[in-house]
Amino acid sequence: MRRDPAARTPEEVRTCYSGYQAILMYRKAHRLWLKGNKLEARKLSQHARFLTGVEIHPGATIGKDFFIDHGMGVVIGETAIIGNNVTLFQGVTLGGVLTMKVKRHPTLADNVVVGAHAVVLGNITLGKGCRVGAGSVVVEDVPGGAVVVGVPARIVRDEKGRLKSTDLAHGDLPDPVARVVRELHEKIVALQSRLDSQQSEIDTLKKMKGV
Repeated sequence: MRRDPAARTPEEVRTCYSGYQAILMYRKAHRLWLKGNKLEARKLSQHARFLTGVEIHPGATIGKDFFIDHGMGVVIGETAIIGNNVTLFQGVTLGGVLTMKVKRHPTLADNVVVGAHAVVLGNITLGKGCRVGAGSVVVEDVPGGAVVVGVPARIVRDEKGRLKSTDLAHGDLPDPVARVVRELHEKIVALQSRLDSQQSEIDTLKKMKGV
């Protein structure tokens, strides 16, 4: 209710919010998992996936005040660890990159926000309060309070090189890859201008010498 302005009543949340329903079923499945009833836990999580479009492995560890906005397409792997007050938008994947039975999924500290369709891969850590822009692919640790965007995700910094922090107003987030491409384009234009100027001077000298 606090984090989604579209939510009008508790009854609406209980009956219409797939993210909320998925979390409730995850909590039950996780308790079964911890008691050793792993098959029953997996069955419940698969049932939740069918009903809500959200796949949370019952072995994942998730803190308090977890919020999945819109829900559909979210995937959270077995060894993922999620802190308190974390928000995931639709299509987010917290995935693994190893096939060994080790910690292979991400750790998200408290107050992390991951934008729609972002992918966070491997045993990496997203620090407290960091933000992941929509559509980003994160494969390295992110320090607390930072914002990352792009594929692969890069830290957004201000003009003085400091970490940039924001509430994920995506229209205001700079794209570091686009910035580099823009800078290269500007350099190419400047070099072409210099070449054109030099060629013009050469042509003028040739005319003066009657060449």
